[in-house]
Amino acid sequence: MDKKKIVLILGFAGFVTMADNWVVSPILPSIAQNLGVDVASASLVITAYMLPFGLFQLLYGYLAERFGKRQVITFSILMFTFATALCAFAFAIPDLAVYRALTGMFAASIMPVSLALIGDLFPMEERQSAIGSFMSISFLGQGLSMAIGGSIAYFLNWRGVFGVYAGLAVISSVLLFTIGRKIPSTKNKESKALLPYITILKNPSSTIIYTLVIFEGIFLIGSFSFLGGFIKQVFGLNNFAIGMVMTAFGIMALVAGKKSGKLAAKIGRKKTAIIGLTSAFIADILLVSIGNYLPVVVIAVGAMGFGFMMAHSTFLTIATEFAAKARGIAMSLVAFCFMGGGGIGTAIGGKIVSSSSFEELFLIYGIGLLALTMITVLVKKSFKSSVQA
Repeated sequence: MDKKKIVLILGFAGFVTMADNWVVSPILPSIAQNLGVDVASASLVITAYMLPFGLFQLLYGYLAERFGKRQVITFSILMFTFATALCAFAFAIPDLAVYRALTGMFAASIMPVSLALIGDLFPMEERQSAIGSFMSISFLGQGLSMAIGGSIAYFLNWRGVFGVYAGLAVISSVLLFTIGRKIPSTKNKESKALLPYITILKNPSSTIIYTLVIFEGIFLIGSFSFLGGFIKQVFGLNNFAIGMVMTAFGIMALVAGKKSGKLAAKIGRKKTAIIGLTSAFIADILLVSIGNYLPVVVIAVGAMGFGFMMAHSTFLTIATEFAAKARGIAMSLVAFCFMGGGGIGTAIGGKIVSSSSFEELFLIYGIGLLALTMITVLVKKSFKSSVQA
């Protein structure tokens, strides 16, 4: 099967799940207002999604190796469709949180298992570009989700957002059940549930990368989750306008996804990751210092998207090399670390916003990103290629 078609089909599944994944941030003020709570309390919905999303990565890594990566992706997108539809019928934060948790459980497989499948099908010299293209398509969904989701929430309501994304998930399911059936997918009946994770983590280099990814999730997703609430508070914009502002994140993530592979080949992975983390740090500082000026906020949101993709696509490419015969497990572990960190960062961020302010949150997480950048500078061997058996 044509590899470009494989990336497109997997990318669309990623497009749908990322569109759903990140859409809550811009419509969080609308959800909070409609359900009668403040934004900090409503952020439980984000944490409820991210924690099971991260936790279930560990299960999908094993299932992907045992039953086939394509098969797991196809089943998951089907169940994701139903879970997303349920979100449209929630009438309080607790039941919406439960539905989002179910959505996160099934969405958990799409990104890491797709990345593992790409790792299987693309040689190393083509891999970061393929991963960048896949991530770009996926995060284009996230980027457009801001504008589309904000528009739907503005002209209809936030429930309509989940209804539309459930419809997109139906299309992705049909593609995977038809054309996608031709995507090569191997099974390893001897795959173990826990041993591969232990083996990977015994390698100091892989442990360092996973640790960096945890803190990337805490500080970067933790910052992103409250952008919609911050923009609403400072500028009083409606859902449509908030979505348009936050589309800058997706656009710049798309740009970075296209450039990250070439840049890493030219200057090295470590410097590429450092550029990404530095860009995210600058974004938080801009929000703290000049966040009352809308054009600066747009630049900051774009810088955060650019920084995210530069850093994360680098970490993902490195992770594909941790276990050549168990890439599903290696990629699930990195996704577990990132989204688990994001869930923690969002939960802590909610408490910071409740007790202080959005600016305090961005300052703390900006300092965290600066510290993470400096630690990355000091890391030596982990960014070098070293494929395990």
